[in-house]
Amino acid sequence: QVRLMESGGGSVQAGGSLRLSCVASGEISDIRVMSWYRQASGGQRELLATITDSGITNYQQSAKGRFTISRDNAKNTVYLQMNSLKPEDTAVYYCHSIRALGSVSWGQGTQVTVSS
Repeated sequence: QVRLMESGGGSVQAGGSLRLSCVASGEISDIRVMSWYRQASGGQRELLATITDSGITNYQQSAKGRFTISRDNAKNTVYLQMNSLKPEDTAVYYCHSIRALGSVSWGQGTQVTVSS
């Protein structure tokens, strides 16, 4: 079982930055992909960015240019650096992992609020 714990959310003014962290623990040796999603109030959960165990990244359109996903294998941590934040980025942000045989895990989420 993989456990994911997000942190780093909070309130920020438009144009500001936040860095989210996701620490993975448990049976993490065969995690192949880690991702960040977000879900705005009343909306669907939306994929933002992924990073593979070999460091290959991929971004959805809403994250391109302002968000950066990265990982520190020594700390079992994945990050999401978010710059030039907008009020429409307000959401709960979730960490997600996929293991080699396909099992998935979700974190509990961290709230990001961007005020204008």
